[in-house]
Amino acid sequence: MDTEAGPGSLPHASGTARPVPEAESELVQRWHARGGELVELLTLVRERVGGVAAFRLGPAHTVLVTEPHAVQHVLARHPETYVKRSHRARLLVGDGVLSAEGEAWKRQRRLLQSQFTGTGMRRYDARITEAARVTAERWAAYARTGQALDVGREMQRFALDVIWRSLTGHPLDDDTQRELTAVEAVGAALPTLPADAEDAREAVAADLARIDAVARRAIEAARGGEVGPDGPGLLRVLVDAAAERPEYTDRLIRDELVTLLAAGHETTANTLTWLYLLLDQYPGAREQTLAAGGEGSDQRRQAVQALVHETLRLYPSAWVLPRHAAEDDTLAGYTVEAGTDLLVCPYLTHRDPELWPDPERFDPRRFLTPNGRPSHTGAYLPFGIGPRACLGMQFAMRESTVLLERLLPAHTVVFSSTPEKAKYGITVRPDGPTPATLRPPLG
Repeated sequence: MDTEAGPGSLPHASGTARPVPEAESELVQRWHARGGELVELLTLVRERVGGVAAFRLGPAHTVLVTEPHAVQHVLARHPETYVKRSHRARLLVGDGVLSAEGEAWKRQRRLLQSQFTGTGMRRYDARITEAARVTAERWAAYARTGQALDVGREMQRFALDVIWRSLTGHPLDDDTQRELTAVEAVGAALPTLPADAEDAREAVAADLARIDAVARRAIEAARGGEVGPDGPGLLRVLVDAAAERPEYTDRLIRDELVTLLAAGHETTANTLTWLYLLLDQYPGAREQTLAAGGEGSDQRRQAVQALVHETLRLYPSAWVLPRHAAEDDTLAGYTVEAGTDLLVCPYLTHRDPELWPDPERFDPRRFLTPNGRPSHTGAYLPFGIGPRACLGMQFAMRESTVLLERLLPAHTVVFSSTPEKAKYGITVRPDGPTPATLRPPLG
């Protein structure tokens, strides 16, 4: 479906700009009185006002952006006007590439970009394949014995193994895995920490100390020339950069390491967990995927990738993207003043019925059928778009596809219970455990 024009498109012609239409204050007050989540307010604002809409949570306007042309304008066409400010995860990732700004961000991004595109990606293929093999063997053992597993924990373990191998050249061992649960703990705590930076740090000090100790040992090993069974990892690239770039202190190397650990495993684990929860509701999607082609065929791989894409449509890696207007601008025919905060919301764009027919339905065929999905760049952005789009897009798709090609034909996941809702923090994840058993596929 082409969304270059048609229902829901907004004015872009030159002329006198108008104020951004604002949601009524009573709507916000009612939401606030019942203690609603931010996603509920944004959904109401989008439904009542449209794809570029203002609302007030305090003295100033916040502008919600979900319309594809406006999304592209903010993230891709004018990133110098709509900038990132201090990232909520800075307490965890410090000055890593996720939270860095300005020239520092450009330098850090440039160093890492080559590691996650083109030929750079190929160095990780064997590591991804081995991590998937280990996971598949573990699941085969669960199936033989009837042992229960938690799908979310299994996906966390797989994704963490992949990124640890990629960073260090070593498979993930049990001790390191236990210590790195602190990364997830801090990430989950961030939305509820005190506003005061010192108090926030104190609240998670023990977990940060555990993370720092793991990072310190890994950096020392890389600097000492230690090579794992998979060869040198990405951490060696960062350590070597310090020889020519004085900004790469041990602290910045630590921050990049933790950024890659946090961003490189939690989003993939969430996506794979959501995917299996969706297959539990729509079992025919698994059968359609396996029927698309034989093992190892391009057709099956494309069908598996469509499963991942449709999961990311419903539960994008970054569900909301905050930006700040550094200067006055005209957005979709509306005036945006310097100093305005904006929230680009892929989660709502992906669930817009004018872009995605029957948007709440899980239907991977959207990504296999000609004209099955909107053509506009701003209509599908699970990893963001523009210069600050996620570095690990290709990496995440590769590891998800490789694992699913092994697991989908071998097992049907039978959940004993499923979470009733999602939790919207920095990422969107199932709000609860995902206990299950495995049985062989029918037929």
